[in-house]
Amino acid sequence: MPKSQARPQADALPVTLPAPAALPSGAPLYASVKRMILARIHSGEWAPGTRVPSENELVAEFGVSKMTANRALRELGSEGVLVRIQGSGSFVAERKGHSALFEVRNIAEEIVERGHSHSALVVLLQVEAASPEVSDALELPIGARVFHSVVLHHENEVPVQVEDRFVNPAAAPEYLGQDFTRITPNAYLTRVAPLAVAEHVVEAVLPQPWECKLLAIARSEPCLMIRRRTWSGATTVTAVRLLCPGSRYRLEGRFNERAG
Repeated sequence: MPKSQARPQADALPVTLPAPAALPSGAPLYASVKRMILARIHSGEWAPGTRVPSENELVAEFGVSKMTANRALRELGSEGVLVRIQGSGSFVAERKGHSALFEVRNIAEEIVERGHSHSALVVLLQVEAASPEVSDALELPIGARVFHSVVLHHENEVPVQVEDRFVNPAAAPEYLGQDFTRITPNAYLTRVAPLAVAEHVVEAVLPQPWECKLLAIARSEPCLMIRRRTWSGATTVTAVRLLCPGSRYRLEGRFNERAG
């Protein structure tokens, strides 16, 4: 084929940015590395979920220091471009997931609606004596028997939410017998104790050390926390604490004044 006919194919190749040395004088090297990573993401070369080169691999590829490579990856993580998972590496972020603020939604359904896969890990499932805080939340006597579960939810295998839940046994006596890797606690409780009223409190918090380990995030990672209580009829059903890394999830809501 004549070279002139092959030209359009060459033009269609992803555009690559200049090496750090070609940047304008005084431009920081970490910014150059960021631009190169962004160029590969925007061109489609690195799709969502793709693992990007490690610090050491960036050092070898671009000839920069490890500190420079670390800053580039760290800033892209803070900006939501990359998801950094301790022990696994950095990955191109999916479009940030979201949860309805004024609704009690099933996180598995929300994730599937986005065309992604949901999975869950049951960290804790047991009966306990209600602490003063839990007894207040569930409107039960201190020391009363309650069910306690901790479930870690994943979206496309990335941990996105820790669900720390206490349940009133009178509302869901078979709770401990459920397989919460197959059905979420939300879906089960909605079925056995239909929702009448829900109360939400939303805060920005830093995760606890055990939550950092589950979510594979740094102790300094800002998180969204929702405290929620629900009632079925006059019975308090559950008190749950939902924790989501701010870089991986957002809350959405709409207020309609006509609805009162």
